[in-house]
Amino acid sequence: MLEPIISADSHVCEPPNCYIDHIDAAFRDRAPRLVHDPKRGDVYQIEGSKVPIPMSLISAAGKRAEDLSAKGADFELLHRGGWDPEARILDQARDGIAAEIIYPSVGMELCNIPDIALKQASMEAYNRWLAGFCAPYPHRLIGLGQCAVRTPASGVKELEAIKAHGFKGVMLPGRPGTAEDYNDDSYTEFFAAMVDLELVPSFHILTSGEGLQQMHRGSRINSFMSVVRSNQDLMSMFVFDGIFMRHPRLKIVSAEADGGWVPHFMYRMDHAYERHRHWMRGRELDKLPSEYFREHIYFTFQDDWTAFNFKDAMNIERMMWANDFPHSDSTWPWSQEILAKQAGHLTTKERNRVLHCNVAELYKLDSAALRLAA
Repeated sequence: MLEPIISADSHVCEPPNCYIDHIDAAFRDRAPRLVHDPKRGDVYQIEGSKVPIPMSLISAAGKRAEDLSAKGADFELLHRGGWDPEARILDQARDGIAAEIIYPSVGMELCNIPDIALKQASMEAYNRWLAGFCAPYPHRLIGLGQCAVRTPASGVKELEAIKAHGFKGVMLPGRPGTAEDYNDDSYTEFFAAMVDLELVPSFHILTSGEGLQQMHRGSRINSFMSVVRSNQDLMSMFVFDGIFMRHPRLKIVSAEADGGWVPHFMYRMDHAYERHRHWMRGRELDKLPSEYFREHIYFTFQDDWTAFNFKDAMNIERMMWANDFPHSDSTWPWSQEILAKQAGHLTTKERNRVLHCNVAELYKLDSAALRLAA
């Protein structure tokens, strides 16, 4: 029996009132806000961000490639399912999926703003709005809270607030708000709290300080190739620096960084560890790096033929398909056609693993309720 499909990485399109109406009063005048740019159309403006976020790309699912543009958005004409839960359920039905793990859009760029106080206030405002968005369909709209990680201790309090909202996971900024990185011992209690609260930590592309403008050589399209690199760096840091060794129950998600690279990446980590850890001062691990990767790291992908075809060279129980709605890179509304081409060789058991079971087990979702919804 085929299980109902769950998208492990979908997004909202934050409405104009998302931050202004839900942020602490002290930050209301500085809250992220939708503005109209005569040249670019409707964009989201964030204090400290060099480039406004073009809503024309945030909500471009279903457009032809030749129609994609960073200009000309009219918010009222964008996918209503980006902010209206009733419309979102119809969008799910059109794409043939039963539920989505919900990530932010504007919130991805929030991770990169320098003012940590404004970042935290904005993320807390987003969490309040998101709780309302998901409330009508808690089995089908599974929101992830945002955590600024101002300090490890304040991060724990943020996690407790996220749990109180009813969220099952949290999208962390690629870089925390401290001088120390996540591999520092000061984060021991933070990750212990994550495990105890049963919140799944996730790292999404474009949240590690690179923002919307990727470093690249040559033509601008070459910047597209760099978007997965920061996630790769995060994943290998968690492995090499023993974070999983210290927290054996911790699982993390690499979101939207694809998966076809995983087999070679695991091989290269093992090679680096076995050949170079002595002179490069690598930490002594209890297991090979690839073993930690295979057990502790889940990864989402959408239109990635290589991930499906290299399934036997990695842990299929950590693969999670996604449709990325409503972004410009989304497979919506063609997800079923794409899956028929890319996943047609999977057995029923394998298909259920990648399209349902892995994400349902990770986030402790009610599969019976999703079967009824489907």
